[in-house]
Amino acid sequence: MNIAVVFGGKSGEHEVSLLSASSIARNIPAAANRVYLIGITKSGAWYVQDDAELERIRNNPEAVLAIRESESTRVSVVPGGGCAGAFRCESGTIPVDAVFPVLHGSFGEDGTIQGLFEMADVPYVGGGVMASALAMDKEKAKVLWQAAGLPVVPFIAVKYSDWNNEAERRVLVQKAEKDLSYPLFVKPSCAGSSVGASKASNREELEKKAGEAFAWDDKIIIEPFVPAREIECSVTGNEAPVAYTPGEIIPTHEFYDYDAKYTDPDGASLKIPADISEQTTKKVRQIAVQAYKTLDLSGLSRVDFFIDKRNDTLYLNEINTIPGFTSISMFPKMCEASGLPYGDLVMKLIHLAKARFDAKRNLRTSRQ
Repeated sequence: MNIAVVFGGKSGEHEVSLLSASSIARNIPAAANRVYLIGITKSGAWYVQDDAELERIRNNPEAVLAIRESESTRVSVVPGGGCAGAFRCESGTIPVDAVFPVLHGSFGEDGTIQGLFEMADVPYVGGGVMASALAMDKEKAKVLWQAAGLPVVPFIAVKYSDWNNEAERRVLVQKAEKDLSYPLFVKPSCAGSSVGASKASNREELEKKAGEAFAWDDKIIIEPFVPAREIECSVTGNEAPVAYTPGEIIPTHEFYDYDAKYTDPDGASLKIPADISEQTTKKVRQIAVQAYKTLDLSGLSRVDFFIDKRNDTLYLNEINTIPGFTSISMFPKMCEASGLPYGDLVMKLIHLAKARFDAKRNLRTSRQ
């Protein structure tokens, strides 16, 4: 197959994407597949990379993809171009049988690039437009999960336009203090990797931390801070999703923030399988599938849970439709613990993308 690995992007998780994409690209079997690397800069320009870049990361397991820019390699996406002509640069078309978007966060997990691939008429790994957008928006996902009877942490969603109004802000702060109580956890509604997330112990901190979160999104979530064990569960599949062996994140920081995930080598340890009972394991896997199906997801996701240390209450926290994909990331590690090796996982996701694309093509789009 001709497989385009698209990486980088405009989000705050650009560097994480380079790490994930490096692992994915080097684990696509070279003998049977042609891999095209398409890097997206932080300004949003697309460039196809030279084959030497692919060989560089294949020959060095520690190497990380870089994006080299040249007008001759700048990529355009053609609506309706299909697998034979959707991606073009100065030297001609880039044929693709499937696209693997390794784009974490904004412009990657939020339905925007999924819409572009739909318009281009190419198969792509992961959830569709609506499912990706819903999963990215923590408020909307929680509302739907609540309606489905799934256990979520109580929350308040706040728009910047309301927070920026002094009278409205006073009401919102009082509501948070009354309904949720301190300490509170504040995070952007539509950002990943715990970017902009922080803890507030009083009103002054709440107003400060909310302002910091609004730098990343125009809507934030305020929740009670749960002293919790962090449990994660991988899910793959289209119509019949499967949940894998849950794992546990054990952070050395107060909570699993961006630094603990990516910049502090000792920020957390990973335990697979999670040290939970058989009954809790079954419940986690069951809720993970329910959460996935409620949002109409496909391909893959990592579903994150809290277990309250005070009373063992299980909460569904959030879902990541393009989770971290380095060789040590939780998503592939949990799949591997269930008997699905990294390389086989990558190809499974590509085949799921093609199956979803083929099934959708059988639907009618015209009365004629």
